[in-house]
Amino acid sequence: MEIETFSSANKEKKLGVALVGLGKYSKGQLAPALKETQFCELRGIVTGSPEKIPQWKEKFGIQDKNIYSYDNFEDIASNDEIDIVYVVLPNSQHANYTVRAANAGKHVICEKPMAISVHECEEMIAACQRNNVRLGIGYRLHSDPFHQYVMELGGGKFGKLERVEGEHSMLLEDASAWRLQKKFAGGGPLMDVGIYVVQASCYTVGRNPIAVIEASFGEVTRPDIYETVEQSISWTLEFPDGILAHGTCSYSKDSDWLKGTADQGSWELNPAFAYNGLKGKTREGVINFSEVNQQALQMDEFAHALLHGNETKVPGEMGCRDLTILMAIYKAAKTGKSVPLDL
Repeated sequence: MEIETFSSANKEKKLGVALVGLGKYSKGQLAPALKETQFCELRGIVTGSPEKIPQWKEKFGIQDKNIYSYDNFEDIASNDEIDIVYVVLPNSQHANYTVRAANAGKHVICEKPMAISVHECEEMIAACQRNNVRLGIGYRLHSDPFHQYVMELGGGKFGKLERVEGEHSMLLEDASAWRLQKKFAGGGPLMDVGIYVVQASCYTVGRNPIAVIEASFGEVTRPDIYETVEQSISWTLEFPDGILAHGTCSYSKDSDWLKGTADQGSWELNPAFAYNGLKGKTREGVINFSEVNQQALQMDEFAHALLHGNETKVPGEMGCRDLTILMAIYKAAKTGKSVPLDL
């Protein structure tokens, strides 16, 4: 496939980003981060809430010509100021707007999880390939120095990796939250915070898992809230060479950590998956890195790849792999049997 790249004369220009969906993550994280980016900037918004527009125009300088609704979204195809569309909608709409953005000739960053089914992931990848545009997934931690160091540690600094363990849980008891409705979220905490633990297992080991050897749903203490999605779930992934990765996630408490064990030492991040304030230690002492804006670095990595004709670190194929793993975890939990993976 021949991906559009930008001419050498324009390699220093900033690419225009349009945010699709102006919820908490766009407002609190992505839009502020785009004030710090080197290779891209916020130029457009797509929203179904007209009442939000004045504030975004004032705070972020969005021009009227770069403001779209969900109904006229296709008009973005003729807007040369928008190079990248960032889909920040409920999970069930990721595939729809990624495909529509690709058909409009725009590169796409899609928030995690990539979609709510593997089939949707495949459709998204195909649409981007068909339109010669790039697809990246919003895996911000690939740009964080703590997690980049974890990738190095898993590669052998303390000998042969034996085990990875992690948990990412958060308290969520708002019955009206879209994350608690399967039709919007595709699942519960596994599709939201648990995917971070699955991701971390894969990049710590540096290879794909070969099976979900066990998984189980946790106790449901609030059936009035957790009607269509799980309240909690735990799993074990098997990787080549007998490496195991144990993970858990929940919507009934706050917990955030990642551990790795090798035959000559171990390490831990706690907190591990937050936007900031990460802390870590190894047998050699405290892990120290300067604070970074994960979202700014993530978006700059994607924009830089476009400007220089490189592959992004977090392509759509990675998102599809992860959805395949999540679906296998659900299957193992429902059947009580191990599920092989062919990734």
